[in-house]
Amino acid sequence: MRATLRWAHADLRTHRGEALFIVLATTGIVASLLLATALFGYATNPWQRVFTQSQGAHVWIHTGPSADARALAEVDGVTSVAGPYPTAAASVESRGTRASVELRGIVGRPATGRPLLTSGRWLDPAAPDGVVLESSLARALWAEPGDTLTVPGTARTLTVLGVADSAEPRYSPGERPGLVWALPSAVRQADGRGGQVTGLRLTDPGDTNYAVQRAVTLLGAGAVTDVSHWQQARSEAQGGNRLLGQVLGLFGLGALVAAALAVHGAIGTRIRGHLRDISVLKAIGFTPGQVVRIFLLQHVAFALLGAVLATVLIQALGSRVPGRLGDAVGVWQGLPGHTAALLAVPVAAVLFIAATTGLAAWRAGQVPPVPGLRAAAPLGGRLSGLARGALGLRLPSALVLGWHKAFSRRPRSLATLARLALPLLLIVVAMSAWTTIDRFQTRPDQVGLAAALTVRADETLTDPDVRALLARNPQVDAVHPGVEVAALVPGQTGTIALRGLGTQEDPYPFSLAEGRPALGPDEAVAGQGLLDLLDVRVGAWVRITVGAEPQILHIVGRSIEPENGGRVISTSLDTLRENHPGLGPALYQLQLRPGADPQRVAAELTEAAHGDISVHAVPNPADGLSPLRGVVVGLIAVLALIGLIELLTAIGGTVREGERDLLALKAIGLTPRQITAITVTATGCTALGAVLVAAALGVPLAHWLIDAQGRSSGIGAGIARGPSPGYLLLLGTAAVLGAAALAALPAARSARRRLADTLSAVA
Repeated sequence: MRATLRWAHADLRTHRGEALFIVLATTGIVASLLLATALFGYATNPWQRVFTQSQGAHVWIHTGPSADARALAEVDGVTSVAGPYPTAAASVESRGTRASVELRGIVGRPATGRPLLTSGRWLDPAAPDGVVLESSLARALWAEPGDTLTVPGTARTLTVLGVADSAEPRYSPGERPGLVWALPSAVRQADGRGGQVTGLRLTDPGDTNYAVQRAVTLLGAGAVTDVSHWQQARSEAQGGNRLLGQVLGLFGLGALVAAALAVHGAIGTRIRGHLRDISVLKAIGFTPGQVVRIFLLQHVAFALLGAVLATVLIQALGSRVPGRLGDAVGVWQGLPGHTAALLAVPVAAVLFIAATTGLAAWRAGQVPPVPGLRAAAPLGGRLSGLARGALGLRLPSALVLGWHKAFSRRPRSLATLARLALPLLLIVVAMSAWTTIDRFQTRPDQVGLAAALTVRADETLTDPDVRALLARNPQVDAVHPGVEVAALVPGQTGTIALRGLGTQEDPYPFSLAEGRPALGPDEAVAGQGLLDLLDVRVGAWVRITVGAEPQILHIVGRSIEPENGGRVISTSLDTLRENHPGLGPALYQLQLRPGADPQRVAAELTEAAHGDISVHAVPNPADGLSPLRGVVVGLIAVLALIGLIELLTAIGGTVREGERDLLALKAIGLTPRQITAITVTATGCTALGAVLVAAALGVPLAHWLIDAQGRSSGIGAGIARGPSPGYLLLLGTAAVLGAAALAALPAARSARRRLADTLSAVA
């Protein structure tokens, strides 16, 4: 054992740089996997905790005030019921911020769907105008217990008594009203549209669609105005955190495979370069098992050191990372399974690296004590016809021989090419993710975000008044009137968003990924989420129900819909007016001029209307993915480090194998500079081949992965964008020139070796 450790120590001193690179690469990989685990836990557990502690309802059904909602307790599979509670639509304002809310009348603390107070106190009959805000609404209004909310258009005020968490879908400006718990007497005083809401807790959450269908059938489609369920709430709560976790996990696993293959190649190359040393070890008494343990334990120690370093860094400094990543690590460290995951992820990474490097180490144990005589034929074999033709054209011999040397041994050359191409391929995928996020922020009109602002006016303003107000702002480029209502899908298992935007004379500029625009009567475009929900394709006719009235539409295109999980069907306002001739616009989608600041325009419009309109920025999914940019940069650095390890391995192998050809090359009159150029050219050709493979496979793979994520989220395929040819050219140039620069020094040293050293190496 002592001799084994001494040999391993001597070998480590000889290859310090390689050991350092392996440790750093393993550190980056394990850190990426730990961050991915933290994000997955952060995305899922907070909502699950609230749902479990509050005995959350799996389904919330909104109905008209006259519906017999108490009959829902008799639906099969319902274990408990929350409500029915009276509701009223209203608007509240705090510190200049206005929000649409649902006032929900409630007495006491219900057993099912119980709000979890995070600050303040619960409703008190002694404070009839006191309310409790749902936490996401409170954050949007910058409201805290003790603050006063005003009701626009009235002299009424509401006092915030507390803030509470709920497992229901969160407040979304312009899409979903915020939740405000109040006493029933306060709800009855509201002037907005009244109704009631009932929560159903089910025996089997998997029967949600069936339970909704039975409930709607019992009450009647005309009585149901909206349906929300626990899957929708969980998906909204997870938001971009789950996507960040998936990206980190995917690249972490890819980098782990690339690192393992790089270490495998490094061991194989070192074994070929140390055949005589291994033979000497066996001749003096080392067993095959001891030789295997030397290489295996050495590289497992490198991986273990990197894994421990990553674990310590994440545990000690992870929560201090600014932004969502730091928040995720902080929450994850308080979850029950944190310790197990903190140990399991590094151990699994080390075991995977050990498994992939074990085969190469096993080959070292099979080296015979007396090495066989090497073939006298040149290492690269005979020149191919293409190489001889190139020499006949008087091309530089160094270039021709270098190209021949790079690809003469096909199995070994292809293996080296594949190992070097893998990290470059993942870098191309990472660059594609960056480009796609940048597209959401710089060209939102191409990804379903043509409008930058949504305006909703009070009842005191007429449609001409609103249009005139908006037209006076020079930064507003186009105004598209519209309405958005909740509609029941066929089978009455859930609700979707039905939008009427623009007119047939001035259609709304939807971003289409498939089909054509909806220009004719009864034509519509739909998001991927709706197509998946209804299990239909473009070209189908669908029947949806708005209130008690059916609406039959012909889906002629698939639009990119970042909102509402893609469960949106859109047509023109004129089409909806065919069933409702007096239907007027309830909202206005504003397109701004290039370079306009949406926040500044919103403030100017609100000031010009003296508070009679509410203006909200259209939510952009990329806003929640800003941490992904830093993640992409870090992943590219880790992948570049892995590629550097493989490149150094390839250079070392090329230099060692070139020692046998050194005498022959000098004998035919090549100078040391020309011999150096052969090795540099061989390395550059290998890097160039890896770049071409990475670009050819990486761009389609990135499109497939990003579009698959788009389909699963409901946005739909068609959002992916690969890096520009300029960036790919820059990546390829950097890789080839970097490889050539790294190969120049060892190649020059080898070409200037003394004759005695060369003869010793060949012997």
